[in-house]
Amino acid sequence: MASSSSIAVRELPLFPLGEVVLFPNRPLPLHIFEFRYRIMMNTILESDRRFGVLMWDPVEGKPAKVGCCAEIIHFQRLPDDRMKMLTLGQQRFRVLDYVREKPYLVGLVEWIEDKPAETDLRGITKEVTQLLRDVVHLSSKLTEQRIELPEDLPDLPIELSYWIASNLYGVASEQQGLLEMQDTLKRLEREVEILTSTRNHLAARTVIKDAFN
Repeated sequence: MASSSSIAVRELPLFPLGEVVLFPNRPLPLHIFEFRYRIMMNTILESDRRFGVLMWDPVEGKPAKVGCCAEIIHFQRLPDDRMKMLTLGQQRFRVLDYVREKPYLVGLVEWIEDKPAETDLRGITKEVTQLLRDVVHLSSKLTEQRIELPEDLPDLPIELSYWIASNLYGVASEQQGLLEMQDTLKRLEREVEILTSTRNHLAARTVIKDAFN
């Protein structure tokens, strides 16, 4: 009988992307134009429509070791065999080895998940949601634009932690760190720190703006 560890390992075509970190349940639109990736996507469309997205690490000059599997939900063929596609993040994975590099990267990967929570996460989930609302409210006030959280904001701790991480902008290395965590509580705690800092910064700017109006 096959062991559970052998079932959790598979070969996966890999798509390194600069400054992009995909999270489970989050959409990722793509425009495929490079020849090798056109080959890759055409091959994937004939199988299970899944491939791995890895952030390209500019410091190391190579892809990160932990990424997120993407599934092609919709695609449109354009002239010159280019493609526009919408993908959706599935489970996370860790690259164990590279199987081949031509015409595109293929890795041997294992799926990874968060460890079961040992504490009640309802308190921190409520705290991080309130911080989100504060940040959105202050952003609306500063930009004088109507900004609202989506009505379908996740309420499960792990899904909320992914949603927040995916909506951080301009901090790909921070997002990569959040993706690699396998502890929901620690991910939410880090997001509380980030959102608190953001809220305090926005609040200070709001005070200055109000003083000059």
